[in-house]
Amino acid sequence: MRERTRVFLASRRFQQFIVGVILINAGTLGLETVPAVVESHGHLLTVVDHVALYIFVVELLAKVYVERSAFLRDPWNIFDTLIVAIALAPSTGGLSVLRSLRILRALRLLSVVPSLRRVVSALLRAMPGMSSIVVLLSLVLYVAAVMATKLYGQAAPERFGSLPTSLFTLYQTMTGDDWGNIARDVMTEHPTAWIFFTIFILVCTFVVLNLFLAVVVSAMDEESAEERAALEDSTSNQTQRILDELIELRKEVAELRRQNVLD
Repeated sequence: MRERTRVFLASRRFQQFIVGVILINAGTLGLETVPAVVESHGHLLTVVDHVALYIFVVELLAKVYVERSAFLRDPWNIFDTLIVAIALAPSTGGLSVLRSLRILRALRLLSVVPSLRRVVSALLRAMPGMSSIVVLLSLVLYVAAVMATKLYGQAAPERFGSLPTSLFTLYQTMTGDDWGNIARDVMTEHPTAWIFFTIFILVCTFVVLNLFLAVVVSAMDEESAEERAALEDSTSNQTQRILDELIELRKEVAELRRQNVLD
């Protein structure tokens, strides 16, 4: 019974069914933000929401039945359990904010769809490298903010009058939000300020962003390489097991032939 349940949970049709339930549930939660739809079909949306939640609970209980103690060793199982637990929490009184968190159920796609799971795993693997780049970016931003405050604080005090203001302005510049107007405000008194802004944008936007992309791509390559290695090991093990069984069969056939000759 346990093995049949395991095969059923791992089947492609069941996984597609769960993906469909997640998408439908996410759609109904989005429709609940439309007052006209809630007024006309509010009861139906509630029924669909409850049915989806019951399906998720049954799926988790089936996984616990199949995997037993191994259930808690899988981070994705813990992730799914937390999301379902939030949905099961009472959403009245002081906990009414949890009602808005029901949309987190849509994040279950991350654990159900293998391609999304690989992307998330790669991002988590890239965290150590990304933290180093964040430190580098923070250092560049701090140095540039100190320079901008000293150079352009009097020319544009509303943008570079203090260190916190300069940090916010340069962060805005780094994201590309209205940086042209910021530069023009400073260039009215400092015509050569475009050099500072150009260098800052080149360093932060292009160099650092490409470093982020390089770290993420490298992590995804490592994740893919590990999956290929695991698949090759599994294939080689299966091949070796088949070869061993063939050798045993040949021995048995040879033994039967020997007995027939003796008889």
